[in-house]
Amino acid sequence: MNTPYLCPRCKTNRTRFAIMDQIPRYVKMNPQSGEVVQEYAANELDPFHMPYQGSTRRIQCGACGLIEDEQTFIAMAHNYRK
Repeated sequence: MNTPYLCPRCKTNRTRFAIMDQIPRYVKMNPQSGEVVQEYAANELDPFHMPYQGSTRRIQCGACGLIEDEQTFIAMAHNYRK
């Protein structure tokens, strides 16, 4: 996590961010009540349950509020070095 960030929208913020780690929770729900009927481990998913393939970390700019994948903020910082 020791990588500089730069917001791709406002292009000025390099210091204030919210870092959100995404941890998927695999569940089977009752369609009428929304109650969790069963919870699965990531390595025990049934054949009809797709594993999460999204990013593990999202970043929110503390200045303008943009939320994107971490790699987007890293790439901006890399391309616009001072």
